[in-house]
Amino acid sequence: MNHFDSLAMENLYCYIAFFLSTIFILKLLYRRNQNLPPSPFSLPIIGHFHLLKQPIYQSLQTLSLQYGPILSLKLGSRSILVISSPSAVEECFTKNDIIFANRPSTMAGEHFTYNFTNPVWAPYGHFWRNLRRLLSLQIFSTNSLQKSSIIRQEEVYSLIRQLFKVSNGEEPQKVEFRYLSSILTFNITMRMLTGKPCVGEETAITDVGKKHLKDMKDTYFASLSMNVCDFFPVLRWVGYKGIEKGMINLSGKRDELLRGWIQETKQEKTSSLNTTTVVDEVKKRTLIQTLLSIHESEPEFCSDDVVKSITLMMFVAGTDTTATAMEWAMALLLNHPRVFQKLKAEIDDQVGHERLLNESDLSKLPYLRCVINETLRLYPPTPLLLPHFSAEDCTVGGFQISRGTILVVNAWLIHRDPKFWEKPERFNPERFQGIFQGQRETFKFIPFGVGRRACPGAGMALRTLSLALGALIQCFDWETLDKEMVDMRPVSGFVLSKAKPLEVVCSPRRSTKDMLSQL
Repeated sequence: MNHFDSLAMENLYCYIAFFLSTIFILKLLYRRNQNLPPSPFSLPIIGHFHLLKQPIYQSLQTLSLQYGPILSLKLGSRSILVISSPSAVEECFTKNDIIFANRPSTMAGEHFTYNFTNPVWAPYGHFWRNLRRLLSLQIFSTNSLQKSSIIRQEEVYSLIRQLFKVSNGEEPQKVEFRYLSSILTFNITMRMLTGKPCVGEETAITDVGKKHLKDMKDTYFASLSMNVCDFFPVLRWVGYKGIEKGMINLSGKRDELLRGWIQETKQEKTSSLNTTTVVDEVKKRTLIQTLLSIHESEPEFCSDDVVKSITLMMFVAGTDTTATAMEWAMALLLNHPRVFQKLKAEIDDQVGHERLLNESDLSKLPYLRCVINETLRLYPPTPLLLPHFSAEDCTVGGFQISRGTILVVNAWLIHRDPKFWEKPERFNPERFQGIFQGQRETFKFIPFGVGRRACPGAGMALRTLSLALGALIQCFDWETLDKEMVDMRPVSGFVLSKAKPLEVVCSPRRSTKDMLSQL
């Protein structure tokens, strides 16, 4: 290379350095003039993707501790606002609640929610309000929860009966707790929807039952979270890794199964018209039957897609999340014998050993509710709440937030922030004693979300959790394998699950054997 070539290369490097420096300075000045939230330095095209590692909620925790509780990120073509303080949550979901009432449009949402007719993902507006009203009246109202209590009770009793049977009345039995809790929640949901359990009692705790449950999960539990194609739309156009093709195929399998249930329900209704009275039919009506009845009277609103999307929502939102919370609660209790003994004493004192615990007993078991609240604080089923989407420009914490920004709430960090919780890493159910008596405490405890799009099924989930956990503790003694501490490492996904399924040893309590033998 001669002298002139060398000089030309040096000039090129200078121009490139000047160009990049100018962009950096202009970017800093723009952010300062716009009063945007703090943000790490981003790379071209990919933005801040290089800073995110699994589990994502812990990566965001690290960034929030460094840059503050209101954090701006750029992920490909998407702008993200991450909040991790109660005050920011309150501002987003009170003053700006309508602005953040939408969900971001995603490829998974498009294919897995019947083009966003699902109540969880439907755009905010008149249609969504009608869906929410339908859920509130037909599924989650106090009256509806009372009607469905018999299903929860019967399925909990069925699980206890199966455990007692496999133990031969007294032998300690090794079981996988995650599977037990999943069978319970799937059967409850399936009976509410179709009137029949997902797995029958005779095959529940067998390899046949496990295979059937796995097949159901494989069909229903594709992630609704955003994928790389949502951040880089060009990848969707080129069919990157067949992601969208896989979604379309899975959506077809789901649709075929849902249509089968609906058709079966219609046939059962026709065959039962001559054998039941109208009053009996209404009392025994399943959720699918109720939705089909509304479909007949309001076909424009309650379309076939709406019927299927609500049915799908009940499975996705009402099974694995509750089952996983049960597993976390049992794992925490096994690692904290003092708490376990205190809870067991409360149940023995208030319910006794002559009959099984039922939902009417739950109001007399405040420490059980404290244990569940503390479990949801430490291990919220969705550590990053479902994302929201800003419909217009607004301000949060004094910072300007642009229209089209995706809002992410890091419940994991809020629940473990030492500024709001004393010794936040410690499992201490007593911290919830005397609060949550019919009113929300503050925005520092948000396991079910917050605002107008908070989870409508919170009441049902808490009833199921309380009844199942309370009855299992009332009837059986529980121990870890080899009496070792339970590994509490979590895995982040759509639902926060344990890295290793909880395997435990259970045996009937001597004081409840007579009662269990009569089930």
